[in-house]
Amino acid sequence: MDYEILKTGVADGIATVTISRPQALNALNSRFFQEMDALIAEIARRDDVKVLILTGEGKAFVAGADIAEMVSKTQAQAREFSKRGQTTFRSLELLVKPVIAAVNGFALGGGCELALACDIRIASAKAKFGQPEVNLGLIPGYAGTQRLPRLIGLGNALHLLLTGEMIGAEEALRMGLIQKVVEPEQLLPTAVEIARTIASKGPKAVQLVKRIARQGLLTGFDAGCALESEAFSTLFEDEGAEGMLAFLEKRPPKWK
Repeated sequence: MDYEILKTGVADGIATVTISRPQALNALNSRFFQEMDALIAEIARRDDVKVLILTGEGKAFVAGADIAEMVSKTQAQAREFSKRGQTTFRSLELLVKPVIAAVNGFALGGGCELALACDIRIASAKAKFGQPEVNLGLIPGYAGTQRLPRLIGLGNALHLLLTGEMIGAEEALRMGLIQKVVEPEQLLPTAVEIARTIASKGPKAVQLVKRIARQGLLTGFDAGCALESEAFSTLFEDEGAEGMLAFLEKRPPKWK
């Protein structure tokens, strides 16, 4: 489809996608979810894309869901709007290729939930995070109540969810919400550097790491270990054989 909100580009195996509704601080609306669904499907089938970077244009990564679109919804319509966002973000989470959120500014409400669905989160020192839905008499609708406790622990998550407090990048780093804080001008270069590092590794191993780690969180430790052993063994007659041989021969591996 033709993208109106998402600006896309691909170079050196890295797809960079910028959410572009700066006049609305990149607030999430129905059109965004249509485009994001199409983008995820496109990235999944493109062999030339190894890693996806997601960022925002202007002062915000995403400042939340579009309140102007939400305010007139009925209960049934609100339920479907929530499920729509959950489905899109789950598809992003399950994308076989790693996703890096380069958080340039406000990541609030649905924007924070979008970042939570990514695999790695890098933030500008000016970034702000929060789940302020309770300020509107609402709760998160895109799985924020589920992902946030799993990521930063129940106490930290409930503090943010119940107070609606907005926190800076350093506090988000302390909580484990993000992995790195950089100066604004270094945000995309840092995200690209990380993406290039990931893209240089065994592609099947990278995809398996993401899938097994995420499944293990849901299935429990013992079941996760069983998944790991099975996945580990499959690589021995595949790219793992090339990787080990290259190590012994002191040369770069030749991934297929």
